[in-house]
Amino acid sequence: MTGNIPTDTPDQQARVDKLKQMTPEKNTPLAVYLASEAAKDVSGQVFAVRKNEILLMSQSRPVRSVQREEGWTPELIRDHAGPALAPAYFGLDRSQDVFSWDPV
Repeated sequence: MTGNIPTDTPDQQARVDKLKQMTPEKNTPLAVYLASEAAKDVSGQVFAVRKNEILLMSQSRPVRSVQREEGWTPELIRDHAGPALAPAYFGLDRSQDVFSWDPV
């Protein structure tokens, strides 16, 4: 999980050390809850666990579409679909760009 995150500075190393505290067993309580009768009304949701935080994520929904009756070639995608869809691309923020606090 953390092998590709830079650790060149003390701040980066400290961040990675905190990320290593987000172990798989932190997911267990949410998984058990979602499998229980108590969560019978929870459906179609996307959750994430970040150490001791539970996050409700946004849903994946279409935001833009392009179509061609004749179909697509890689060149047509490059020249037409790519430029038409690009304005709706989502930013690829890193967690440190989104969260102003360390995992709690």
